[in-house]
Parts: sequence; C-alpha cells; structure tokens
Amino acid sequence: MNIHINGKAYALGHENHISITSALTLHFIEPQQSTFAVALNGDFVGKTDYDTTMVKNGDSLDVLQPIQGG
Repeated sequence: MNIHINGKAYALGHENHISITSALTLHFIEPQQSTFAVALNGDFVGKTDYDTTMVKNGDSLDVLQPIQGG
C-alpha cells in the first residue's frame, strides 16, 4: 500500500488499510500530544475519528499545524 503524507510517499508493504492515527505515527506525530488538523484526500477529519477512519492505498493525508502571527 502506498500513501502520501504532506506530499511525501510512504510504502506500507502489504497492508490494505490503516487508521489515520497509525499513519500519523509514521510521520512521527503523536496525535494525542500535538495541535494540528488532518485532511484525508482534501476532507478534514475530526480528531475523535482518527482511530476509526481508515487510510487506503493511494490516499493522501495533509497535516496542518497552526501558524501564529498577527
């Protein structure tokens, strides 16, 4: 299975699907300890759904962190 996280390709072997939480761990992000938003194929996913929303072959995740400024 191949997915993209913030534009970077990841090959996950023979997995058919994984949760968003597992995919984020590949990107060295701890979902419970960071402030960010996630979009799966352009659609935002609520943090409470990260464990149950599955990422499939060819999917793309965008991890967006807040930017401070003024």
